[in-house]
Amino acid sequence: MSNQKAIATPKRTKEILNKYGFSFKKSLGQNFLIDVNILEKIMDVAGVTKEVGAIEIGPGMGALTEQLAIHANRVVAFEIDQRLIPILKETLQTYDNIEIVNQDILKADIKHVMDTYFQEQKEVKIVANLPYYITTPILMKLLMDRLPVSSITVMIQKEVADRMAAKPNTKSYGSLSIAVQYYTEARVAMNVPKTVFMPQPNVDSSVLQLDIRDKPPVEVEDESFFFDLVQACFGQRRKTLRNNLARHFSTWTKEQVEEQLNKAGIDGTRRGESLNMEEFADLANSFYSAH
Repeated sequence: MSNQKAIATPKRTKEILNKYGFSFKKSLGQNFLIDVNILEKIMDVAGVTKEVGAIEIGPGMGALTEQLAIHANRVVAFEIDQRLIPILKETLQTYDNIEIVNQDILKADIKHVMDTYFQEQKEVKIVANLPYYITTPILMKLLMDRLPVSSITVMIQKEVADRMAAKPNTKSYGSLSIAVQYYTEARVAMNVPKTVFMPQPNVDSSVLQLDIRDKPPVEVEDESFFFDLVQACFGQRRKTLRNNLARHFSTWTKEQVEEQLNKAGIDGTRRGESLNMEEFADLANSFYSAH
């Protein structure tokens, strides 16, 4: 297939926009990809092959969808914007392995959609260029729903990708790093300049590769308690664990907080960003047993 025909070029994108009189909705964070090379690289990072089924979120005009259709066995794309459905029908009409689902991914029963369309596929991957304003809620839903997918490859705001893949003792490391890495092995696969989008966003992007873990790397008594406690430890980054936890467990005495810190073998003068996931798990389990 020649690149001239590919959707992901400035010329073709403008043609489609003009034909349909389409205007970008700021509220939906619409930025369309106009660079085929970047899309090819995303296919490589995600490891999309003909053995694989692919789920896409926010296909826009179908630039990434088209590449997924070429490389994957079957593609299901969730698009919230009703105005894009007829455009997608036209831009993708030459492919017979694409289903477009006009639903909000945050409200969709993704498991049911997977059961409907992916009976033949042994492996399903999620690949998407996510709208910036809603990246974190979408990813957390995908992870917490524990979908039977092997990986998630997403183009997102660089700063958010850095936070999700961050290691302890770095500026980007925080409760989001722990939440994402509890479910996945996370790495930033590549950085992407804003020039490959139309309209150009104000920030640079990165492709984040999340390989889903078979099971979390730590054992916690209660997941939501664990995540709450992690968040509390980063409540005020400059403050010590002791202070942040005293605020979180506001009905406890200082001695009670200190006792659980000691029980977990964690020095209360440390800051949240210095703890790794094992230490957070020890801390959460210690506090959980006493609460």
